[in-house]
Amino acid sequence: MAEITKLRHLTSAGLMDCKKALAETDGDIEAAVEILRKKGQAVAAKREDREASEGCVLAKNEGNFAAIVALKCETDFVAKNAGFVALTQKLLDAAVANKVKTLAELNALEIDGQTVEALIVQEVGKTGEKMEIGAYEIVEAPSTISYNHLGNKLSTIVGFNAENVDYQVARDVAMQVASMNPVAVDRASVPAAVVESERTVAIEKTKEEQVKKAVEAALRKAGLNPAHFDSEAHIESNITKGWITAEDADKARVIIKETAEAKAANLPEQMIQNIANGRVNKFYKESCLMEQEFIKDGSLTIAQYLEQAQKGLVAVEFKRVNLNQD
Repeated sequence: MAEITKLRHLTSAGLMDCKKALAETDGDIEAAVEILRKKGQAVAAKREDREASEGCVLAKNEGNFAAIVALKCETDFVAKNAGFVALTQKLLDAAVANKVKTLAELNALEIDGQTVEALIVQEVGKTGEKMEIGAYEIVEAPSTISYNHLGNKLSTIVGFNAENVDYQVARDVAMQVASMNPVAVDRASVPAAVVESERTVAIEKTKEEQVKKAVEAALRKAGLNPAHFDSEAHIESNITKGWITAEDADKARVIIKETAEAKAANLPEQMIQNIANGRVNKFYKESCLMEQEFIKDGSLTIAQYLEQAQKGLVAVEFKRVNLNQD
């Protein structure tokens, strides 16, 4: 029993697994450890085709360096297990202590004589679930902050352009990132492809609205209620209900087709661009961290809040990892 207890302490494997390993190796502790590790590898290989959609996300910062680690598994039961959470924290602590820059570096990092990959395989052997590092993000800046949301599914890190930023101010911004999920720090940081996509959508939406307004006006002028003809399915339903006649429907279809084609061919380009620009500006205000309304005080943007707290203070980078659907 003493040998089994020692082996469990070394590997954290189950009681019966330790007993079987010791029986196979005639009590050789080192050989039993190797067997249990190999068992972990076998389980990991067996689980490769399974989906690891649950997990634990944790963030930590020290000085000018902050990191987030998301260790993924298959079930929420394992994700909440104290040993699994402790392993995630262990990986994060080592990553921050060594200022690990990439996921590849993290996997290769040695902790207590074992690589991170080996530690994860060992944990797989204990739980029987597929596990993998689902995300590793870092921020480097003159000062940093980290925030872990309750439940270990969502974490954020933020970097600032100055040292010695007030802790509560920094934490407020990290919580803002968690809550409002910005796309970028500021307008200049938004990827060009994202801006172009937003502009295209804004232009198309504006055109559709202008055509719809013209059609509704034409229907009203003809004595028809636009609400009765807003879709073909609605038209058929309203005929069945006796709210409109088949003649009304035919008349409306002609008006809708002719008005829509005429309006689409004569939309004022400058007006369309102006409205689209307004929509893109709204996107910036909702999606850029520095332009977002501060969740604790809607009269301030994050830029204004930071300026009030410390002259010239701005957020320069952030990262956000969420295992739940936003």
